Amino acid sequence: MSGAAAQAAPSAGWTRWGLLGAFALLVATTQVLWLTFAPVTVESARALGVSEGLVGDLAVVNPLLFVVLALPAGRFVDRSLHPTLTAGALLTAAGALVRLVDPGSYGWQLAGQLLASVAQPLVLTATTTLAARAFGAHQRTTAISVGSAAQFVGVLVGALGGAPLVAAGGLPLLLRAHAGLAVVAALAVLGMLRVATLAPVGARDSHGLAWLRHEPLLWRLAGLLLVGVGVFNALATWLDPVMAGLGHPGSGGPLIAVTTVAGVLGAALLPGPVAARRRRRAFLVGATACTATVFALLVVANAPVVAGVLLAVLGFVLLAGLPVALEWSEAHVGVARSGTATAVLLLAGNLGGVLLVLLVQPFVGVPRVALAVIALAALPGAALALSLPRREEAA
Repeated sequence: MSGAAAQAAPSAGWTRWGLLGAFALLVATTQVLWLTFAPVTVESARALGVSEGLVGDLAVVNPLLFVVLALPAGRFVDRSLHPTLTAGALLTAAGALVRLVDPGSYGWQLAGQLLASVAQPLVLTATTTLAARAFGAHQRTTAISVGSAAQFVGVLVGALGGAPLVAAGGLPLLLRAHAGLAVVAALAVLGMLRVATLAPVGARDSHGLAWLRHEPLLWRLAGLLLVGVGVFNALATWLDPVMAGLGHPGSGGPLIAVTTVAGVLGAALLPGPVAARRRRRAFLVGATACTATVFALLVVANAPVVAGVLLAVLGFVLLAGLPVALEWSEAHVGVARSGTATAVLLLAGNLGGVLLVLLVQPFVGVPRVALAVIALAALPGAALALSLPRREEAA
């Protein structure tokens, strides 16, 4: 199917950029809320009077609900973008505020996490649709890049900001700070939705999900994100114990931060030129090859400085694969089905994040083997990238 665009001109002037900025803030907030307790698990367990395992479950509910709700959320985005994004914004703020009812109650924290987890697919699956309906073709890739990079910014803020806030004022201060961020983000999106004009969809999709069976490009892109997001999650989960096992304790956290910062830059800067030159396939082939190569090199060269350089290069190209894949999916299926296509790709990424973490887990005690396993896991991604069509549709 060709990338049919919306029929009317999108919003002009500051309103579309204001809407994009508000949306990016909301996207980042969903990631911050997801990771609220992850960097302060021990302190949270003490404050809530529960085990560390139960605190870990507060983060696990997010990917579990995303797997269940992603496709329905994508369909809602395709049918009614304004109400879906409004619901996502309100539920994000509600989830953060519910946690303030009793900062020492595990039940209230779980209720808040559930609300925020329901909100996340409603927000994230709107990334390509919002870009397509608010921006012209020449700016659409930039808008998708901003929305995608905001996910990684949120991960970085959530991972690095928790410990200082808890140290300064305990868990209540952390929850208040996150609630303030969520309320500001929700109000910004609601306000901008009222003033920004989105181009209408020429012909809305009315064929359910049956069309997905006949979209091999979409499934190949989904497979690539399953591998790519899985590699990043495995890296973020296991790098610290792997580096400690290699004789470099304490280096895992800074290396993950370096990878993520480089990834934010790559996701913001690379997709535009890649799409403009119609080099999506070549880029994705290169990104998967780079992934396998970097982890193979880390097996034999893993001093912190060397690892930092290698992982910065990896993050710059690997995380840019998300907006490249999302932009290609929208150009291929058209704006009327872009929400569902985005849902499929993000669902695959979430599944990959779980599968590769579990795949690497048995080998963490043998660090070089763990790194080799990740390198080997990237090879199916390279095969999928090579199978992508050489001729790319223009958005």
